[in-house]
Amino acid sequence: MVSKVLVANRGEIACRILRACHEAGLATVAIYAQNDADSMFIELADEAVLLTGNTIGETYLDQQQILSIANQTGADAIHPGFGFLSERADFARAVTQAKIQWVGPSPEAIEKMGDKMTARITMRAAGVPVIPGEEIEHEDETDALEAIESASHRVGYPMLLKASSGGGGKGMRAVHSPDQLIEAAKGARREAIAAFGDGRVYVERLLTGSKHVEIQVLADRHGRTIHLGERECSVQRRHQKVFEEAPCATMTPELREAMGQAAVAAAEAVDYEGAGTVEFLLAPSGEFFFLEMNTRIQVEHPVTELVTGVDLVREQLRIAAGEPMSCGPLMMRGHAIEVRLYAEDAANNFLPAIGPLAVFRPPEGPGVRLDTGVREGDEVTPNYDPMLAKLIVWAPSRDEALQRMRRALDEFIVLGTTTNIRFLRELCDEAEVISGRTDTTTIDRLWPHGWTPSVPRSIEDGALMAAAVGESAGLHRTQNQASKGPEGPVSPFSTLNRRFP
Repeated sequence: MVSKVLVANRGEIACRILRACHEAGLATVAIYAQNDADSMFIELADEAVLLTGNTIGETYLDQQQILSIANQTGADAIHPGFGFLSERADFARAVTQAKIQWVGPSPEAIEKMGDKMTARITMRAAGVPVIPGEEIEHEDETDALEAIESASHRVGYPMLLKASSGGGGKGMRAVHSPDQLIEAAKGARREAIAAFGDGRVYVERLLTGSKHVEIQVLADRHGRTIHLGERECSVQRRHQKVFEEAPCATMTPELREAMGQAAVAAAEAVDYEGAGTVEFLLAPSGEFFFLEMNTRIQVEHPVTELVTGVDLVREQLRIAAGEPMSCGPLMMRGHAIEVRLYAEDAANNFLPAIGPLAVFRPPEGPGVRLDTGVREGDEVTPNYDPMLAKLIVWAPSRDEALQRMRRALDEFIVLGTTTNIRFLRELCDEAEVISGRTDTTTIDRLWPHGWTPSVPRSIEDGALMAAAVGESAGLHRTQNQASKGPEGPVSPFSTLNRRFP
């Protein structure tokens, strides 16, 4: 049984988990660093305990301090969210050894899937197709470089070097010719050591023109493992997802079943428990290959929730308490799209931005969901990831969902800091996105020299200020009289990013 959950995270995912706990009738504990003292997630928790320390390592990554707080508050479960300690097998092990329920898979499953080379070997043995390549186990740089060069002759170009302990694009390098290999390998190793303390990299064939498609899985202690369909996350920038949707626009029922069964086999191969995501590359030929497994809740989980009606966080809590999952056979209804709202300057190489959220007015209406940990008046600081919110929409069809996303982005007003809303809005009008024929190179191909806004900043700022002070009605009328699109009147903000210096 579980009665009180400590949420070992912050921001929007902490808010998401706290709400799910309350709906499940569970008491909650939030932990927070001093610079999060006024955050929304603290207000949502039944109890909130200040972490001592100043850096992330001294606060949200301090395992012993978090365990101590769990014991002090009587929390009998810990939910790690995503990021931070969510995929740290040593923390999961410490939690279970302290007789506290870990809301997630076993430490052994995290270890097997967290090391990308071990995961490849495990998947190959389970009959799950993996991308052609070779594992390089050498830790010594000289030995590793020799082995990588030898493997390159068998794998062929173009190829991808990937950190064994990697994630988020760190320790990853594309290599298109032999003369690039050694420097790329050295760079990948340096980055991997800095990010993960592990310099091992392996070699994979670089599959161009492929889609990034992932399968959501659930597994409980009663011997049941299922999949809940796919999400497509092909639209990426620097290996970070930008635009996610469910279902995949080009998926067939036969391919969904094949990928779903491969994902179930992957989970069963490591005795998985809880919610997890198995990521694949889907080649233009229809072949698919295992990329990795994320042993936690995903940032983009809401799109699966909207098309299946399954509350994934609630299922995590149910499974952690030893109950059977409540999901029936897979049923997907309609289409959902998610975009990530960041405090960043898309026109300046997507550099993070800071400043007050002087105005933060999210869109509303049917089929619109916002997962956020901020509100009007909060301050965007450089202390944490600059993601402000996830905007998710649902509609009966993909075309309707895309149009609903356009409308929602048009209505989203943020003043006080720079955001990427305008970039996201223009992305929704790109032909590849409209057709669903996107792949992992879409953004690089559309904007090879970086994104440039089509409307001058001064016009944009004036329109936003007018909207923020309630003077936009006349602007709407003037613009709508002058501009008609194929779907009818065009919003004056349809090409404007919601930002103000």
